[in-house]
Amino acid sequence: MVVTVAKALMVVPQAQSAVIERLGRFKTVASPGLNFLVPFLDKVRARVDLREQVVSFPPQPVITQDNLTVSIDTVVYFQVTDSRAAVYEISNYIVGVEQLTTTTLRNLVGGMSLEDTLTSRDQINQQLRGVLDEATGRWGIRVARVELKAIDPPPSIQDSMEKQMRADREKRAMILTAEGQRESAIKTAEGQKQSQILAAEGSKQAAILAAEAERQSRILRAQGERAARYLQAQGQAKAIEKVFAAIKASRPTPEVLAYQYLQTLPQMAQGDANKVWLVPSDYGKALEGFARQLGAPGEDGVFRYEPPKDDRTEMPRLDDEEVASWFDTAPDPKVAEAVREAEKVARQEVPGPLTSSPSPAPSALSALRGEPPAQPPQPPQSPQQAAEEPQQPPQQQPGPYSPQPGPQNPPQGGQYPPQGPPFGGPPRQQ
Repeated sequence: MVVTVAKALMVVPQAQSAVIERLGRFKTVASPGLNFLVPFLDKVRARVDLREQVVSFPPQPVITQDNLTVSIDTVVYFQVTDSRAAVYEISNYIVGVEQLTTTTLRNLVGGMSLEDTLTSRDQINQQLRGVLDEATGRWGIRVARVELKAIDPPPSIQDSMEKQMRADREKRAMILTAEGQRESAIKTAEGQKQSQILAAEGSKQAAILAAEAERQSRILRAQGERAARYLQAQGQAKAIEKVFAAIKASRPTPEVLAYQYLQTLPQMAQGDANKVWLVPSDYGKALEGFARQLGAPGEDGVFRYEPPKDDRTEMPRLDDEEVASWFDTAPDPKVAEAVREAEKVARQEVPGPLTSSPSPAPSALSALRGEPPAQPPQPPQSPQQAAEEPQQPPQQQPGPYSPQPGPQNPPQGGQYPPQGPPFGGPPRQQ
């Protein structure tokens, strides 16, 4: 009795099913839980796991389209949806899924090259899943997904691929290095360009300041030399005046003049230059003639110098304002105007072969001399205008061989213009 009750009750675990046969014929599929069987008539044929199963197959050698053998490791995820079909339609559905996966994988990879096989894993997974799901549907099995765990090419191909990958990496590294060097060279060139521009600007400003300083220095030096020469000339004039007055006051005799002449001869003979002296044979007669030119003989027969009573030569005098102007360090207005004109001419654009020539700029030398600027060329006159204007006699221009005014050729009027001191002042009295 107890044995009969035990055979009549059956418990099926969760996520499993049991195929029940009665007298060797399929009766039903027992669901999870407590199930009742007819003792000695019903029998459990198989228990089926309804969970999703993972099956990893060993690596399979597959030949690609370019005749290279690769080893592919595959993983299949499937689930039994019909326990009756899984038991009665195929003897071992796990072996069937494995063999079906191998054949389908060889068909797919055989139509692809090695490079496509290595780069098209997703495409192979989708196609393989579709073929397996359609083929295992009648077995009561649903293929969830198929994954390729590894695709291993031959060792020789792996070495070649590693070399290629290494070459690609080196190529990319060289490209990146070249790009970096190019960017660095560009930045360096831009920096040098800016540096040269700034250096040129600095040199330009320094040259301008140096030229301005040199100009001011030359102007001041010229003014100082002019004042020094003026003072030297004034001193020489005073010395000559004192010497001349002393000579007149001493009334020199021919003997004194001869003595001074003999004292001067050694000084005149000093020097490295070659000199030829013509010494008169009679000093007395020569000095006597010189004394006759200076004065008349006295009671004792000696010629003495007697200045004329009305010989009062006065030296030209200069007022204090004119003398002070020689020591003035302010720039001359004419010099400043000439400098401005020169700068204006220097900044003008140089005419080229494609540009029209600009009007001539006023000359800096003309501005310094106080001359009026050159007039632009006049347009040609018509015959009527030429006839109406009076004809002026041509002025004779002095040529290179024309006589110059001098002692032999006085200027027009027969008199020389009054001459003043070399550095200005009132004219000399005649």
